[in-house]
Amino acid sequence: MTTTLLKVLIVFFSHAGENYAVGNIEVGNTKVVADYIQAYTGADQFEVVAEKSYDMPYRDLIKVAQEEQRKGEKPAFKGSVNIDDYDVVFVGTPIWWGTFPQVMFTFFDKYDLNNKTIIPFTTHEGSGLGSVVNDLKKLYPNAKFEKALAIKGSDVRSSKERVEKWLKELGY
Repeated sequence: MTTTLLKVLIVFFSHAGENYAVGNIEVGNTKVVADYIQAYTGADQFEVVAEKSYDMPYRDLIKVAQEEQRKGEKPAFKGSVNIDDYDVVFVGTPIWWGTFPQVMFTFFDKYDLNNKTIIPFTTHEGSGLGSVVNDLKKLYPNAKFEKALAIKGSDVRSSKERVEKWLKELGY
């Protein structure tokens, strides 16, 4: 990918607090990866922050996440971004029950990423990319997709070089 003159945005949801396999963390795993991408590319960031709190013990969180998905809930989020200003959008997420947390689907309902280049990245503890790439392709059939990256949450804090290698492969 030639990145000359392209405006790049990193959109992500991240969960701090109690996380599976990494314990209680002040900065969520997906934010750590988003920060690596930003430091390397200089891209802008928009963090999808749910209006409702997910600050709860992990066992409770997984029940809430599963129930939101089962009901098709679309939790509200704070802030906005002018998506029309961007050509390339990195989309980052933890994997909750095989896909995006439901608040990300709220974001996707609000913003059209068709005709943009989408580059997904995930943090997980065994789910890899889950269904996020397929979910995005269904939502945005006219977008161009680049190689996605999945990093285990327990490996995130030692994966800066791996993220930079991926970005180099993408042409950054």
